Amino acid sequence: MDKQRFTLAVLTLVPLVVACGSQKADSGTGSGSVDVQRPVTGVDWRVQGITAGGTTRKVQGKPYLAFDAKSGKVGGRLGCNAVNATATVRAAQITLGRPSTTRMMCDASLMGTERALLGLFDGRVDYRVDHDTITLTSENGTIVRAVADK
Repeated sequence: MDKQRFTLAVLTLVPLVVACGSQKADSGTGSGSVDVQRPVTGVDWRVQGITAGGTTRKVQGKPYLAFDAKSGKVGGRLGCNAVNATATVRAAQITLGRPSTTRMMCDASLMGTERALLGLFDGRVDYRVDHDTITLTSENGTIVRAVADK
């Protein structure tokens, strides 16, 4: 093969190799499919863990949050009470408004989960989505880990 053909072959193949090599395969299925991150909106995020004030708490009840892009709101359950607030979702950050909740009294463990989750509201929250898990970190240091409800 002469030098010009070799150069042409390399210039043709390099972009293909780079493009193919930049996709992340879904590790767990072995299918070789491209890894797709779950969106923040349109998903019920079931809360699995809360860290507030340096203490990780066991989650009580079945708390979840659901962000709606169309309405610009977040709704869900905090463990005992339902919650609604404004929510502006941007890349890696969500601005949450003041929460509006129902006013039921529940077991102290449920109310503890609720108080910790209320630490997310009325400010900015950084988020990171990793497959089916979202991590929310508020300005006051509250960290919430939730998984997508399937």
